[in-house]
Amino acid sequence: MSIHWHSALANTFWGATSVKAWRRLRAALSNPAEVQQRMLFRYIRRNAETAFGVDNGFRSIRSIRDFQDRVPLRTYDEIEPLTRRIQSGEGCVLTRSPVERLVPSSGSTAPAKLVPFTADLRHEFSRAIDAWVLDLFMGAPRLAGGRAYWSITPAAAFDTDPTPPARGKRAAVPVGFEDDSRYLGGSRQLLAGAVMAVPLEVGRLHDLDAFRYATALFLLHAGDLRLISVWHPSFLERLIDTIAVHYDRLLHDMARGSLTPPYSIEPEVAAKLLPLLGPNRRRADLLRRVGPHNVRAIWPELALVSCWADGPARGAAAHLATRCPGVRIQPKGLLASEGVVTIPIDSTHPLAITSHFFEFEGPDGRISLAHELERGCEYSVVLTTGGGLYRYRLGDRVRVDDVVGRTPSVRFVGRDDRVSDWFGEKLSEGFVACALESLFAGMSTPRFAMLAPELTSNGLAYTLFVDAEGPDDVRLAEDLDRLLQRNPHYRWCVDLQQLKPARVVRVGAEATQAYIDACVARGQRLGDIKPALLRSETGWASVLRPSSHLTSERRIGCRF
Repeated sequence: MSIHWHSALANTFWGATSVKAWRRLRAALSNPAEVQQRMLFRYIRRNAETAFGVDNGFRSIRSIRDFQDRVPLRTYDEIEPLTRRIQSGEGCVLTRSPVERLVPSSGSTAPAKLVPFTADLRHEFSRAIDAWVLDLFMGAPRLAGGRAYWSITPAAAFDTDPTPPARGKRAAVPVGFEDDSRYLGGSRQLLAGAVMAVPLEVGRLHDLDAFRYATALFLLHAGDLRLISVWHPSFLERLIDTIAVHYDRLLHDMARGSLTPPYSIEPEVAAKLLPLLGPNRRRADLLRRVGPHNVRAIWPELALVSCWADGPARGAAAHLATRCPGVRIQPKGLLASEGVVTIPIDSTHPLAITSHFFEFEGPDGRISLAHELERGCEYSVVLTTGGGLYRYRLGDRVRVDDVVGRTPSVRFVGRDDRVSDWFGEKLSEGFVACALESLFAGMSTPRFAMLAPELTSNGLAYTLFVDAEGPDDVRLAEDLDRLLQRNPHYRWCVDLQQLKPARVVRVGAEATQAYIDACVARGQRLGDIKPALLRSETGWASVLRPSSHLTSERRIGCRF
C-alpha cells in the first residue's frame, strides 16, 4: 500500500472517530453556561477527597460562587509546592486520577513550570483537537487525502526539570514527554504518526541545523503534503530557507535515499531515519526543474498552514502568506501545556468549553464566566482542568471578537505576566500592544516588533526593534514615546530622567529567528516560545543584529 493511501485511510479513520467530539462541541456552543457548570462539578466530585479538595472544602461546594469563594486564584508559584509533592511520589494531591507525567512548560523568561498531566487532561486535549481536525476535513475534504506536518520539538529544545531529584534518587513521576504526540496518547498518537510527513525520530537530533535539514528532506519527499501545523510562522519560514540554501544537496540525498547534512548528526538517529528515506530519483528530477523558491510547485496539494497569527505574530503570519500563495493561513487556536483555550472553527476561535472550565478576569479584577464575556473587551484567562489546576492564572490575555452560538470567540493579545519595571514604569505587554497598534495604524504590519530596555551612552531607554519600512526613525521614536507616556508611571520616569525617551532600531529579516534562537539558548522549549511585544531584559540589540538605527535623543515634552 502506498504512503498516499496509508495516510488517507488514517485521516479517514481519525475523522470518523472524531464525530462525537465535534458534535459535542457544536451542541455545547449554544449552551455554554450549563456545559461549563457541569464540567466544574465533575471536577469537584471526582477530586473531593484529594489533598487539595479536602483543604478547600470541595464536599461542601454547591455552586460556582461557592467554588470561587473557597478557592483563590493561583499562579504557578503557588501551585509549585504541590507539584513537588507529586514528583516525590505522593498520590491524590490534586487529582484522584494518577499523574502520568510532569510536563515542562516555559514561563515568560525561563523554564520553571512542571504541569501535572493525567489521563483526564489527555482526553480534554483530544476532544479539542478531534473537533478541530474534523472541522478542517469537513471544510476542505482534500486535506484528508495526504500527509501532514505537525511541528516536532527538537531534542536541543527540550526543557529539563529546573530542580531535579537529589543525586542517587529517581523521581517517582517522570518529567517530560519523549515527543509531542504523547499529548494525544493511545490510538490518536498512532494516527498522528501514520499521517506525519516527518517521522518523530527527527526530533531526537540535537544539532538544530541538522534537525532543520532532516526535516526539510522529509518534507521534500512528501509530494502529497496537504496540511502544515507549526507554532510561530518563522519556524516554517526557516525550513523554507533551509530548502533554498541546501537545495542541491537535498535533491542529491533524495535521489540516492541518503541523509548527508553538512552538520553533526547522531549515528543512532541516522540509522533509524535512513530506512525511511527510499531513493526517489523521479521526484528529485521534478523538484530540480521546479526550483527551490516555488512553494506551490514543491507541494501542489498543500492547502492549509495552521500557525500563530494573532497579537505579536500577526506580521510574521502575513509575510508567510506571501511566500505560500494560494495556501490558506489559519490562525492557530490558543493552546498551552496547561490546557486548550480556543479551537479554530471556520474563521472564529470559540472557547474550548467541552475541555475545561473557564473564568476570565477583567482589567478591574471582576471575574466573569464564559457566557458573560462582552464583545470587544479584554480578559485574562483562568483555567480549571482535569490535570488538577484550579482557578489557575494562565497569564494569557485575550480579546472577544465574535460569538459562535452563545459562546465567545477570542483572540490572543499578549501575556499578562510580562511586565517591565526598572524604575517604576510598570509597562505591561497589553499596554505595549495597544501602543504599537496605534503607532502602526495605516501602515503595513511589521514582521517583527519588540520593545525592550537598552543601555545607551546617556542611560536606559526603551527601544523598539522593528523590521518595518515607514517614517524616519526620529519621527517614529517621538510618536512611540508619546504613546508610551499615556502610562503615567512611564511618563514620570522620563520626567525624572530615570528613563531616556524611546528609541527605534531597525532590524533585519532574521530578527524573529534570532529571537527564537536566543530563547532556546536560555532554556525555553521551542513549542512554548510565544511571540513577544515586550521584554524586560537588556542586551537584545546584540542578539537581534540591527541593520541600522537612528536614535531620538531629543527631550520630548511631558504632559501632566
